[in-house]
Amino acid sequence: MDLLANSYFALFLIVALGFILGRIKVFGLSLDVSAVIFVALIFGHYGILIPKDFQHLGLVLFIFTIGIQAGPGFFESFKKEGRQLAAFAALLIVTAALVTLLVIEVFGVNVNIAVGLFTGALTSTPGLAAAIDYTGSPLASIGYGVGYPFGVIGVILFIRFLPRLLGASVKGAEAEYQTKLKEEYPEILRRNFVVENENVIGKSIGSLRIRFMTKAVVSRILHKGVAVTPSAETLLHKGDIIKAVGTEEALRNVELLIGSPTEQEVPLDPKYDVRSVLVTNKEVVNKTIGQLNLLHTYNATITRIRRSGINISPSPNSKLRFGDKLVVASSKANMEIVSRIFGDDQKRLSDTDILPIALGIILGVLVGKISINLGSFSFSAGLTGGVLIAALVLSRIGKTGPVLWTMTGGANQLLRHLGLLLFLASVGTSAGAEIVETFEQYGLELFLYGFAITLIPMGIAALIGKWIFEMNILALMGAISGSMTSTPGLAAADSMTDSNAHSIAYATVYPVGMVLLIVFVQLITMFF
Repeated sequence: MDLLANSYFALFLIVALGFILGRIKVFGLSLDVSAVIFVALIFGHYGILIPKDFQHLGLVLFIFTIGIQAGPGFFESFKKEGRQLAAFAALLIVTAALVTLLVIEVFGVNVNIAVGLFTGALTSTPGLAAAIDYTGSPLASIGYGVGYPFGVIGVILFIRFLPRLLGASVKGAEAEYQTKLKEEYPEILRRNFVVENENVIGKSIGSLRIRFMTKAVVSRILHKGVAVTPSAETLLHKGDIIKAVGTEEALRNVELLIGSPTEQEVPLDPKYDVRSVLVTNKEVVNKTIGQLNLLHTYNATITRIRRSGINISPSPNSKLRFGDKLVVASSKANMEIVSRIFGDDQKRLSDTDILPIALGIILGVLVGKISINLGSFSFSAGLTGGVLIAALVLSRIGKTGPVLWTMTGGANQLLRHLGLLLFLASVGTSAGAEIVETFEQYGLELFLYGFAITLIPMGIAALIGKWIFEMNILALMGAISGSMTSTPGLAAADSMTDSNAHSIAYATVYPVGMVLLIVFVQLITMFF
């Protein structure tokens, strides 16, 4: 059919059919966006191929947007859970290497084919490059071709069915993750207190260092029936009512310092305003609240920061990020000035600046080409690793001069889904084109070995992750996908949850898994 020879027609036909198939539920389960790759396998088998350029374009878009989204959380996660996740990745890779050694020793498979099976079963193109470079044999490519199809399909199916296999609820895991976030970022509350402590009466807000001492923010003070937004020079008088904003612990500290809580309300002075303001001005991004000196200059106070759906209690050391929503208390005369300082431009927030995306991907490609040579061992991150590393680092930096390394949620989601669809359609048709021919040439035996190298390590790692490491199912899905260096696996997990817990785990273990896999490729080859 002439239409199917048109790459664009075939690409979007695969995507459309994949979405239709993905919505079909069997026993309450559906493949969702992952169904695209199964449709692509069928198209590939019948000779309809999507050009590799789509695969590479989709890959860099998908991985870059994942890195930008996961970057800030990745570095925090690595500090807290890095050792556990690195141990998890090492466990899975070592298990896969041991199964590969078993295939060589017990079943007599050629070591070059076995090494290719190892890299294909774990869908690692950098691993294949290392295998071909180190063995100098084309047999590694054959092994990779045999192991890769199930490496792609097997991880997707394993991730899709993992919650059911372990009896875990994705919704429950999301709630658990949100609870954990609340522990790290406690709920921000408001409470009124009566000034009773004799030690604070007659002293100024600034001299008492209330924010430093309690970690709470005083947003208003009611004195003799008149409510004002306090400045550093505002004095506290016996019987004044103050409104404090902070965590439960911070408000308990205010009670100890100031006096008992009260139900009496503190009205808003007609001269003052409380407003939500968006951070869209590049000039204030990465600056701390203390550096802006709003209280002394404009008598304005930031009482709350809302970032990525989380309320954060502000401190003078809190750095602002593009897209933060601030709750600001200020005089009406100064509020417009304060709003302009932060930008507060909803349209700018919804705009997508393509320059940082282009520059970030360029940097990622360059990072991926850097080769590290240590004697007989050489390593390079490759396209996937380079783009992921660049995105993680740039997202952490946040801003370089006038360039913001951030994306709005809507833009990130659109580019991520577009990249994912391009990648799945292209990689699926490539695998489908080879799967029958490879089966006919090498028989069922090699496929079973590749199946074992893919499935056994994931099964063992999943059980240990669940019962020994006590990992959240979302983190477990991301850690398995990252350890298997499987972007389709991450895509399967991505379609199952709105949380980013899996993306953070994936980004944390992926570099570890990629390096260990290349190391074991060389160790297996050296051993034999």
